[in-house]
Amino acid sequence: MIRGKKIGLRARQESDVPVLHSELYDDVATRSRADTRPWRPIPPGSDQSPFVVTGPSDEAACFSVVELESQELAGEALLWGIDTHNRMAHIGMALRPAFRGRGLSVDVLRVLCEYGFAVRGLQRLQLETLTDNAAMLAAAAGAGFTREGTLRRSAWVYGEYADEAILGLLTDEWTPRA
Repeated sequence: MIRGKKIGLRARQESDVPVLHSELYDDVATRSRADTRPWRPIPPGSDQSPFVVTGPSDEAACFSVVELESQELAGEALLWGIDTHNRMAHIGMALRPAFRGRGLSVDVLRVLCEYGFAVRGLQRLQLETLTDNAAMLAAAAGAGFTREGTLRRSAWVYGEYADEAILGLLTDEWTPRA
């Protein structure tokens, strides 16, 4: 487990999958805002669930987020689209509804950065979020990310187009924890 101040990132376990699927995937409106792929019904226990436990991959690193104080499953976090040639990756995260608004997101992003920069040797991390996602924009700023641009009307979100913000952090801009 990689520990932050409030959360830890650990390998996903089979027992995490039904909880993540129920609370993060089956909420269609919220999932549609978080994933560029169209939502489609996937039954619990399906090997098509985005939370299925798989072996290690060079292209993605999927974690379960655990709140350290309670030791409860708080959500998911991942590096995806890992590009070892250009030494960059994208960041994604989602917290279960009961864990939102507790100030965990900045810690999750900081720990993902530690993993990406210190463990994987990447030089750039990037995240994309809808421009109206104030919570993620604030968390990204708190973790040191810089807003680099806006992709206008680039996301189809539950019946309408929305703008996406692109944020990045370079390894020489990152401040490791003491």
